[in-house]
Amino acid sequence: MNTKVSIAGVEFKNPVTTASGTFGSGAEYSEFVDLNKLGAVTTKGVASIPWAGNATPRIAETYGGMLNAIGLQNPGVELFKERDIPFLRQFDTKIIVNVCGKSVEEYVEVVQKLADTDVDLLEINISCPNVKEGCIAFGQNPKMIESITAELKKHAKQPIVMKLSPNVTDITEMARAAEAGGADAVSLINTLTGMKIDIHKRDYFLANRTGGLSGPAIKPIAVRMVNQVANAVKLPIIGMGGIQTGEDALEFLMAGATMVAVGTANFANPYATMDVLKGIEEYMKQYQVADINELIGCVNR
Repeated sequence: MNTKVSIAGVEFKNPVTTASGTFGSGAEYSEFVDLNKLGAVTTKGVASIPWAGNATPRIAETYGGMLNAIGLQNPGVELFKERDIPFLRQFDTKIIVNVCGKSVEEYVEVVQKLADTDVDLLEINISCPNVKEGCIAFGQNPKMIESITAELKKHAKQPIVMKLSPNVTDITEMARAAEAGGADAVSLINTLTGMKIDIHKRDYFLANRTGGLSGPAIKPIAVRMVNQVANAVKLPIIGMGGIQTGEDALEFLMAGATMVAVGTANFANPYATMDVLKGIEEYMKQYQVADINELIGCVNR
């Protein structure tokens, strides 16, 4: 039974990774999860300098998920290189580094600083607001997506995965822009913008007013968008959005994703990634699927 998949020439032992921001850089989950069994660990967002993140409260529970307005708090690329990459390299897994920035120059700086490191893929979080363009997220403007992708490809030594925002009118337009810019892959979906009101305080629940909605509630939207993108571009896809079980993951694979990322489920169940992997393997045995690649995009054939 073959569970190996390949993205941009990088081979993964199985299609299961973690969603950025839900797994740290692996250390805090390593006592629950054997990181050697994961196809890859996708790290928390890494910026050129440390980011403090947003004011609290910045997390709220919702029906079927959660809102977060963490603000990409992170210690910066230098500490990440010194501490997190050596930790992850102890394990037989691939490393996908999530990169964030507030301007093209900041993204480029991080990509350049990671060029000589032993990491496998760079996932570019283009939901960050571009401070030079009135804080419109890079991922909401196809021209900006194509431009930043092309610029990063000039500097990156590792393959580039553009993480697409669902907060757009047409997700396929954004995927085509990433493809036109030279992206090696795309990942989707990032969180949907949401809001919660504290009726007792008669005020916004989150200090940031809005936050990103994630969890099971968004899964049907995520599956639909992955399927649309799979039919619009030739790029491999890392699919995510509400995955809790092997069955959830299989929906994404059949819709056209090559890999899947487990995110919010990790907070409620630190063993979620292992449960998802086990569920995929059990399905393959039950239906006598010899090669997982038979399932990828099968609904589109």
